[in-house]
Amino acid sequence: MSKATGVSLAKLATKVMLGRTLAELGFTKEIEPPYFAVKESVFPFRRFPGVDPMLGPEMRSTGEVMGLDTDFGLAFAKSQLAAGQILPLAGGVLFSLKDPDKAAALRLAQGFAEEGFNLYATAGTATYLRKHGLAVTKVHKIREGRPHIIDCVKNQEIHLLVNTPEGRYTPADSYSIRRAALEYNIPYTTTVAAARATLDAIKAMKRGKLEVKSLQEYHEGVGK
Repeated sequence: MSKATGVSLAKLATKVMLGRTLAELGFTKEIEPPYFAVKESVFPFRRFPGVDPMLGPEMRSTGEVMGLDTDFGLAFAKSQLAAGQILPLAGGVLFSLKDPDKAAALRLAQGFAEEGFNLYATAGTATYLRKHGLAVTKVHKIREGRPHIIDCVKNQEIHLLVNTPEGRYTPADSYSIRRAALEYNIPYTTTVAAARATLDAIKAMKRGKLEVKSLQEYHEGVGK
């Protein structure tokens, strides 16, 4: 299509729209796609030995992926798979949380326990979860002696890590936890919201299977 033709079509469309109501044009409500789309960024942490895999405002991704499904959990699972994170369906989950997140993460820990996961936590988090009736294995931080978190990771006792740091400059232990997860291909999250979405994805994968559909199949019927 030439530039002149494009301009002519635009003028024609404008003339057709002018003087008509939204109802006459068919725009009476916002289009709501019958599926979920979860976008995930891919970061090159593996290319930089020693770098803390924690996001900051200056971070740039090396690409983006997206998961589509009519179920949010499956859409999130697809986005993680596309980004290189294979979510576990069983095993151990390690919690190391800052104080403001402990209350919000309680229901999350209960959810993982209900799905058959073994709960592990550092001292403060373990104490909090135990007070609320959860069976939790306390894990030493690195400075507290062995066996510590890294040993559990190396021994394949931990299959998912939930670590919410205090800020941009975190203690050495928090850095070591995240770096070990990266080096041993263990999925990890640094926010309670992401951990909640991860639990939704695990539940969805347990009750259903991942299916592949074309974009045309997902968009069929949208707006009708």
